[in-house]
Amino acid sequence: MVLKLMLASAIGMAVRTIPARALPPRPLIAASMDEMEMVDAPIEPSWILEGAPRARLALHSRGHDDQSTTAVWDCTAGAFRWYFGWDETVMILNGEVHVTTEDGVERTLRAGDIAYFAGKTWATWRVDDYVRKIAFCRKPFPAPVAAAFRLRDMMRPGAARGGLAA
Repeated sequence: MVLKLMLASAIGMAVRTIPARALPPRPLIAASMDEMEMVDAPIEPSWILEGAPRARLALHSRGHDDQSTTAVWDCTAGAFRWYFGWDETVMILNGEVHVTTEDGVERTLRAGDIAYFAGKTWATWRVDDYVRKIAFCRKPFPAPVAAAFRLRDMMRPGAARGGLAA
C-alpha cells in the first residue's frame, strides 16, 4: 500500500511538470539531413581548451512532453570540455572525436559508433578535423519519479539491468 502511494505521488508530481500543449503530438517527423538548416551553436568560450572549434546544430524533433530532443550537430577542429546537462546518446555520422570522461576513460568515436553520456557529467572532446553526430537527448526524471521507476524495475522478475555494450 505504501509503495502504491509513493508511486502515485511521484507520478502526480511528474504530471504537474509536463507543460500543456495546444496541439496533439505529430505521429511522424521525418527529414533528410540535407534539408535541415544547420545554425551556429557556439561552444561556451570558457570550455574551449585549444583551437577555435565552430559548432553548428539542426534540431530535428522535440518530444511532445519536452523531455527529449533529436538533433544533428557538427564541429570543426579544436579541443573543449562539454557539460552534458541531459542524458545523451550519440551516433557519429562523419569524422571522429577523441573523448575523455571525468574519470579518465578515453575513447575515439568514429563514423558508425554509438555512445551514451550520462546527464550532469563533463567530458573533454578533441576534434582533429571534423565530426558530425546525431544526438538523442533526454531530460532525467525528477528524483522521486526516477526512484519509483528503479523500485518498480527491481520488483520485476528477471528484469535486465545495466548497459548492453561496453
